[in-house]
Amino acid sequence: MTLYGIKNCDTVKKALKWLDANQQAVTFHDFRVDGLTEEHLNAWVEQVGWESLFNKRSTSFRNLSDDEKADIGKDKAIALMLAYPTLIKRPVLDHQGQVSVGFKPAQYEEIFSR
Repeated sequence: MTLYGIKNCDTVKKALKWLDANQQAVTFHDFRVDGLTEEHLNAWVEQVGWESLFNKRSTSFRNLSDDEKADIGKDKAIALMLAYPTLIKRPVLDHQGQVSVGFKPAQYEEIFSR
């Protein structure tokens, strides 16, 4: 199981704390430090859709140029997320090949009750 995000993100910290408290061993992958491949991102998009991954409420999105913000579709969103990994909604949990985006305790309780 791998949790993807950035180490200083509050939501990532909450997810890691929850996983630790619930005795779930996890590998943390900081995509700002460790990078992210296009293959990973495409696999996530196939499972959850680019709209679920692309964080339009982030500071990174607000800092994009008007041209970058215009006409965003799947391909452009993927290119932007690869160029600016902080545009990815966090955390991304890969658990047994299933991808989950974001963190809420109830969401994780459901994932780990299966």
